[in-house]
Amino acid sequence: MNHKFPDRFLWGTAASGPQLEGAGSVGGKAMTVWDYWFLLEPEKFYQKIGPEVTSNFYDQYKEDILLMKDAGFNSFRTSISWARLLPDGKTINEEAVFFYRDVFTSLRENGIEPIVNLYHFDMPYRLYFKGGWENPEVVEEFKEYAQVSFDCFGDLVSRWVTFNEPIVPIEMGYLNDKHLPAVHNMTRAMQAGYYTLLAHVKAVSAFRQSKQQGEIGIILNLTPSYPKSDRDEDKKAANWADVLFNRSFLDPVVLGHYPAEIKELIQNENIDIQYTEKELDLIKNNTVDFLGVNYYQPRRVQASRNEQVDSEKILEKYFQPYEWPKAKMNPHRGWEIYEKGLYDIAINIRDNYFNIPWYVAENGMGVEGEEKFMNESGEVQDNYRIEFMEDHLTWLHKGISEGSNCFGYHVWTFLDNWSWLNEYKNRYGLFRLELETQERVKKKSAYWFKQLAKTNQLPTKW
Repeated sequence: MNHKFPDRFLWGTAASGPQLEGAGSVGGKAMTVWDYWFLLEPEKFYQKIGPEVTSNFYDQYKEDILLMKDAGFNSFRTSISWARLLPDGKTINEEAVFFYRDVFTSLRENGIEPIVNLYHFDMPYRLYFKGGWENPEVVEEFKEYAQVSFDCFGDLVSRWVTFNEPIVPIEMGYLNDKHLPAVHNMTRAMQAGYYTLLAHVKAVSAFRQSKQQGEIGIILNLTPSYPKSDRDEDKKAANWADVLFNRSFLDPVVLGHYPAEIKELIQNENIDIQYTEKELDLIKNNTVDFLGVNYYQPRRVQASRNEQVDSEKILEKYFQPYEWPKAKMNPHRGWEIYEKGLYDIAINIRDNYFNIPWYVAENGMGVEGEEKFMNESGEVQDNYRIEFMEDHLTWLHKGISEGSNCFGYHVWTFLDNWSWLNEYKNRYGLFRLELETQERVKKKSAYWFKQLAKTNQLPTKW
């Protein structure tokens, strides 16, 4: 079969400022929550590698952009650091403006469209200290930060993104201990989630009111929820997982309203959320122009077996995880590899979300110990990554051929990058980063990706 993709399809990779840039305490940048956490508890970070240097894109971006061009990219998504652009929340950092303008200009000069995200988990520490996304003042500060970004870079950027994976800081910070504030509190989680959404829609509103060129969207990590069986109890559990981890953001940003089940959950658990009808109208009237979708794994669930759970495990009342015996696993990451999930997402967007324009904003495979796959010349022979991309793209192509309005595919990631508490434990890049020297080395997958992007179709032989 000829897996040809639509004309002008976007091929590239995704990254983020905090994971790629480095320069954590230079160039006028203020402290983020990750800088603070590493200073406080470096032992929590794998091999005690902090966010100061990461992959040094701040100093090597010109060379890196040439590598992107050589790998066939026609697009690249990264993020602006809020703490770098507005260190004190008021004063624009001109060093940051010069850096980002030069990055975006260099990308364009090399035929690479920048897709620019405003927030990728890197809350400025001064705002975290005020309560982070639980504080409505932070919502207003985000709107102002978004407006400054539009004003400073709007002539160079035509596709904006407000948030990457907004559910992740909520899940990992308020129902887990992998992000700060590292608490287990459903009420605080729901309030932080609501204010995150409100920050998003206020940024969208500011974009529209300022008559900016281009489009604005959001990137969500969608994890299709599959029930253990056809029993009503299991299907209901899968629906709850879908509502809480997908539709809690997907419905408001595309349809303009929350799922009805969210109100049911709030009532069931006596959760008090601060909101106004005016804010709900703002949500209704500021839906996105396009959607980015990060897809790595599905969610397998079954009906809960526990009617009584403590407050830290409140979601277990609604669904519980289920291990599918036939699952194909990535043993390094502990995640199931289920390529058809990308097709199911494509059809769901087509049928239930106005067939909104969307693109795959992240899809990739993290592997620990890639050194063992090096050949004699030091090139990682990552055939497993090529197979992963090929299989997902085959299912994506099927979804597109059946009418889903997908306009691009971005791999996570361009270059092995710093990954929060896991640091460089799992490598995702098409290029390998040598930590000691900051040297960039092509992996086999980079050559494959170049052929993919050049021909706009899956390579038939490799």
